[in-house]
Amino acid sequence: MRSARWMTVVILLGLLVVSGGTSRDTCEVKLSLVEDGTGKELPGLIRVTDSSGTVIEIPELFSRGTGLPGEEPLRDWYVLPGSRTIRLPRQSVKIEAFSGLETERTSRTLDLSGQDSRVVQLSLIRFHDSRASGQVAGNTHLHLMKLTREECDRYLREVPHTDGLDVVFLSYLERADADRDYISNRYTRGDLERLERDSGVLFGNGEEHRHNFSGFNQGYGHVMLLNIQRLILPVSIGPGIMKTGTDGLPLERGIRQARKDGATVVWCHNAWGREDVPNFVSGRVDAQNIFDGGNHGSYEDSFYRYLNAGIPVAFSTGTDWFMYDFSRVYVPAAQGSGVQGWLRKLAAGQSTITNGPLLELSVNGRQPGEMVSLAHPGNVQIAARGRGRADFGKIELVRNGQVISSAPSRRVGGHWEAALDFEFELLIPQPCWLALRIPPVEDPAESAAVRRKRAGEPGRNEAGRPLFAHTGAVQVELGGRRHFDPRAGAALLADMAESLREIGETAQFADPQERARVLDVYRDGMAALKRHIAQCEKKIE
Repeated sequence: MRSARWMTVVILLGLLVVSGGTSRDTCEVKLSLVEDGTGKELPGLIRVTDSSGTVIEIPELFSRGTGLPGEEPLRDWYVLPGSRTIRLPRQSVKIEAFSGLETERTSRTLDLSGQDSRVVQLSLIRFHDSRASGQVAGNTHLHLMKLTREECDRYLREVPHTDGLDVVFLSYLERADADRDYISNRYTRGDLERLERDSGVLFGNGEEHRHNFSGFNQGYGHVMLLNIQRLILPVSIGPGIMKTGTDGLPLERGIRQARKDGATVVWCHNAWGREDVPNFVSGRVDAQNIFDGGNHGSYEDSFYRYLNAGIPVAFSTGTDWFMYDFSRVYVPAAQGSGVQGWLRKLAAGQSTITNGPLLELSVNGRQPGEMVSLAHPGNVQIAARGRGRADFGKIELVRNGQVISSAPSRRVGGHWEAALDFEFELLIPQPCWLALRIPPVEDPAESAAVRRKRAGEPGRNEAGRPLFAHTGAVQVELGGRRHFDPRAGAALLADMAESLREIGETAQFADPQERARVLDVYRDGMAALKRHIAQCEKKIE
């Protein structure tokens, strides 16, 4: 009996060591982040390291990398939603902190040796204020899995708010067997309303409606149906995902049902999937996500091909499984306009996407998603600026997908800025579209360990992810005509013809009616695009 009691004591002491030691080994630190100049308390992320650079765990706070693999850099950062008391070792430590995308990163070294308690306030310098300029940040693609309900609640209360997001869409999806762990599927509209009250973030619901030919290979594609009034069934189509049934239902059927209910439709994963083109050219898709859970194409593959074919497309982004990055889409939306008001602005193309740098563009005073109308060839005035915590290299002005001007980034205090001269004028000899971006970087298939090593390097954010940023397009209409490149139209027609061939050879159909139902989506899309091309060519004559 005595040995059993002794063993219990040993185990308890071991647990104390694992959890950071006893109160005699630690200092109680009351920590807060405030905005420099105003003293306003800010939420943010913190990382604490010892004198050797080893990250110190903070059990009182929620890890920003919850749900991510152990080597992901975000696991070193902790969510500080407001003033909190934490226990740190009685030794020299360094605390680093930042808030959202809009403050510089600060750090302070503290000697806590021999101290019982300490009050620490870190001041953060803000270099941009999106909310003050009416820009509202959203994530249009998010799911969570393999968390307890308590962990999931805490994740949704603390992480989006601390990241500086204003709108988050938590969406339902299905996969045979695996979806038993999809904790975000269990949230009701009432649950989302409760999260809004607790966090101050607007939560919208949605569904990822999707099809793959096999478990994870390309099929018809994935599409987000946002602010849905009811689930569109089946949520996932075909034996590739659900291990039953056929490939006999196109995404177009579910998209039509959702639009009839007032939902907003956002295509997922860049150019992933076969059914994106017929739905875009037929006007059934409101926006396109890029870099939401992987890299399945470039700007040229996604947005540019539609814009050059004279088909409007709104830029959007999200993070798919967990918030593994700081990706977001900004749209101008009045406070109090709610989820639906935000989605209307997104669908109008008034958006800018980023995971770090913050871009501003105006053309003759018009913003992304708006139009400049010229009666005759002439100059337009360009104002373009980029700001970011990490060095993004330069900003690039793009016309019809081609870079026509750029400006290098320069260090300003603890952040980076780039600007095209506010007196910069551009001759417009033909209709065109204009947008601002930073140089695109291919998102390589890197391990989490590599991202950890590269986090914070030029061109990377604290998550170790390559930076991206792109405004939506400003259309410049000339003599009543918009930009149209016949080559872009021909390429989209060829894309749909290839889809017809592949689907005819690959898909499993129960009968000729199923085959016709799917293939007619592409035939109808080709017919719609041919009419569009004919109208554009008639205006050129």
